[in-house]
Amino acid sequence: MSTVRVKICGLTRGTDVRAAVLAGADALGFVFAPRSKRVLDRDQAASLVSAVPAFVSRVGLFMDQDSESVAEVLERVPLNLLQFHGSEDAGFCRQFGLPYIKAVSMAEADAVQRAERDYPDAAGLLMDSHADGGVGGTGQTFDWSRVPQASLPLILAGGLTPGNVKKAVALVNPWAVDVSSGVERAPGIKHDELMRNFIEEAKSEY
Repeated sequence: MSTVRVKICGLTRGTDVRAAVLAGADALGFVFAPRSKRVLDRDQAASLVSAVPAFVSRVGLFMDQDSESVAEVLERVPLNLLQFHGSEDAGFCRQFGLPYIKAVSMAEADAVQRAERDYPDAAGLLMDSHADGGVGGTGQTFDWSRVPQASLPLILAGGLTPGNVKKAVALVNPWAVDVSSGVERAPGIKHDELMRNFIEEAKSEY
């Protein structure tokens, strides 16, 4: 079984970006959804992204924003991957010429199957606990036993912490895990030790 990848999301400070990289994060998430407590403007994000070294993915999170807003971010911020949390259809998600992830609310039993049908060209599906209309970071888990087999890479999110991520990875066997509030002191303020512990637990043998 291959080692799970880890994304630290909702970064807002340069010190946290550096700490996440040193801890071994595979990807870093930067939030542009206005309703999020961790939202960045373009200049803030550009400064943070400039500190991300080669081979660490830079992911931008959007939710129900118009294409002009997304394009304006991309003009200023060099992202590798886009993550959409709203009602965006596949045509919208793919128009920017970058790989994309589509977030899936696991409130419905067939959510993953429907998302695979509706977003066949997605680089992955992010399974989250939030209800429609949320942007994640709620700290709430969902029933991991309901995760089905899928043809697209699955990314597990929602309520993950250093204390439960090893169990989650063993049960779900996801392609990657995504954490925000589970490694924070406060919204957008990460905790170095929690990030290190989370990544160590996620990538440990099981």
